[in-house]
Amino acid sequence: MYFPVADIHVHPLLPVIVAFVISFFTSMGGVSGAFLLLPFQVSALGFVSPAVSATNHLFNIVAIPGGVYRYAREGRMVWPLAGAVIVGTLPGVLLGAIIRIRYLPDPTRFKLFAGLVLLSIGGRLLLDLWQKRGKEATAVEAHFDPPPLEEKAAVVVSQFNWRRSAWPRIVYSFEGTTYRVNSLALMALSLAVGIVGGVYGIGGGAIIAPFFIAYFGLPVYTVAGAALLGTLVTSVVAVLFYQFLAPFYPGTAVAPDWALGFLFGVGGLAGMYSGARAQKYVPARWIKGMLFLCTAGLGAGYLFNLF
Repeated sequence: MYFPVADIHVHPLLPVIVAFVISFFTSMGGVSGAFLLLPFQVSALGFVSPAVSATNHLFNIVAIPGGVYRYAREGRMVWPLAGAVIVGTLPGVLLGAIIRIRYLPDPTRFKLFAGLVLLSIGGRLLLDLWQKRGKEATAVEAHFDPPPLEEKAAVVVSQFNWRRSAWPRIVYSFEGTTYRVNSLALMALSLAVGIVGGVYGIGGGAIIAPFFIAYFGLPVYTVAGAALLGTLVTSVVAVLFYQFLAPFYPGTAVAPDWALGFLFGVGGLAGMYSGARAQKYVPARWIKGMLFLCTAGLGAGYLFNLF
């Protein structure tokens, strides 16, 4: 099957199968799998124009609802956390899209950027696994590691305020432990993450989920749904923005390849629903280790090929 925007020939089942496998595992960590699909499209399929980032965002739109629905149904969606991520990430994604089109259209420079991003994500996950703060976070999770979690394990939000006169924070409980997050710090981090996510075409979820775990000490079982929902909303805006910018860059493929993105999304939809359902049966350290190996390995591969 020929995809005109990507200018590639691919069997229609290949994107579906690849997206399902990737999304099944990554959705357990609050990541859509777009950060792995992009190097697959660039390196394996030869889709290297800026439109690949927009296509990746389109994949998120189609695929993520499956995971979000499952996490919400099981009561493991921290809605205020997702809201703070969306507010901070949206402007960053728009700025990142402009940077991708204007300053990183060349595949070589983009691969350098992508490799550094992936290595930074992997580094944060590694620190979470080995540093003191990361050990504390996994110790909190240890009472329901190994899985499964209790079937009725759910998040209970006890405080959520944005008032300037009060300490802006989100407070919630899960499995007998209380977690507190500074809302302003989270939004500031989300802005930076949004810029990187807009450039890379991942909506920021692949970066924000590890930061939830490493910097805020939150259990992976409660951040996955919020990270995915934030990625979904920002990806919708990003796709519309890329489509809006396309007429201003007539010599460059900017808008998404709708057919290819939809096929990836169909596989991702099934994979994320299945992964979200299976997450509570997988130890937290395994999920973090899997994310580390994927991100660090891909990042190192990009940089190795360049140098």
